[in-house]
Amino acid sequence: MKKNILIILSVIISNCVFAQHENHQPKADTAKTASKPKSPKMTAMAMVGNNHVHIEYGSPSVRGRSIWNGLVAYNQVWATGAHHATWIDFSQDVMIQGKHIPKGKYGFFTIPNKKTWTIILSKTWDMHLADDYKEENDILRLTVKPIKNKKITEALTYDVISTNGKKGKIKMTWEYLTVSFDFENM
Repeated sequence: MKKNILIILSVIISNCVFAQHENHQPKADTAKTASKPKSPKMTAMAMVGNNHVHIEYGSPSVRGRSIWNGLVAYNQVWATGAHHATWIDFSQDVMIQGKHIPKGKYGFFTIPNKKTWTIILSKTWDMHLADDYKEENDILRLTVKPIKNKKITEALTYDVISTNGKKGKIKMTWEYLTVSFDFENM
């Protein structure tokens, strides 16, 4: 008798939980009407030797807009993504153009220009775009030349590329341009 009562109570409780859950479900099929974000949060990561390199960024799309010296101004610090500052995390110390960069998380900023770009790693990584950017928090600044691509990359894309066991490359591509820099694990 006790078993039967327990089974009946279990069924009643299950039905109540299902009914509560069912009440929180959307009434209409919103899958067809919900819009996708125009600049979704994305990640790029790879193992370079024993170093886990991780980048998080907002990925805007070109959508027919003028990007360089249009949407993204020349000679101004750019968060190199959308909505939130892009950040990069190295799980091991690295060397970038002869500069020792301790393991950790850094804000990734750029200053675009037609002929050269300045790449910046900042100690401050958690901010809205470049709103709180301060040059005194830079741990690294380097100058690179953008590469013109023949094929358009509609959505801003980062890649972490292992070039051998100890060396890697960080690459950002958007519209018809690519900028990149090399690093080496220490």
